[in-house]
Amino acid sequence: MKKLVIAIALIGTLASCTPEEQGTAIGAGSGAIIGGAVSHSWGGAAIGAVAGGVVGNLIGRSQRQGYCIYRDRYGRRYEARCN
Repeated sequence: MKKLVIAIALIGTLASCTPEEQGTAIGAGSGAIIGGAVSHSWGGAAIGAVAGGVVGNLIGRSQRQGYCIYRDRYGRRYEARCN
């Protein structure tokens, strides 16, 4: 039940964020999970969260204003004006 509440809160939080903020949050969460799994410590999770947050922020910032990233039916990603 606890995991469900956390997942709903995270989805609700990310739904209203800008791409830059979403990239930061997703990068920090992923980095914390990977860092904790690799090092088996809280310190590794913290370092992973910081590194993932920085990288996620840079990726979120790299998107051009007014453009969105789409996937075609073959799975290729492309950038076009947002609808």
